[in-house]
Amino acid sequence: MGILMTSDASAAAATTGGMTMFTVMYIVLIVGVLYFFMIRPQKKEQKKMAAMLSTLEIGDCILTSSGFYGIVIDITDDTVIVEFGNNKNCRIPMQKSAITQVEKANAE
Repeated sequence: MGILMTSDASAAAATTGGMTMFTVMYIVLIVGVLYFFMIRPQKKEQKKMAAMLSTLEIGDCILTSSGFYGIVIDITDDTVIVEFGNNKNCRIPMQKSAITQVEKANAE
């Protein structure tokens, strides 16, 4: 009777080990899917945005996140001064992170 219990215990342990391995593989699969569909594209977009802002020059036409078009007048480390509209007195300092598109002045 002791032998029967030992074989049942080992079968239960093997089943538990298989379920644990299945759970670990399932978690690894979910993390992999999240990485490739959420984290990786976001990092690519951040690199693209950083590259765009690093090439920003005075005189470039920009589009802000609020939908305003303007011309870059001055650039500092993390801010820019942008001139909006035909009124040359409308110059507003703003963060570089508010810029969504850049059109080069010499692209024409």
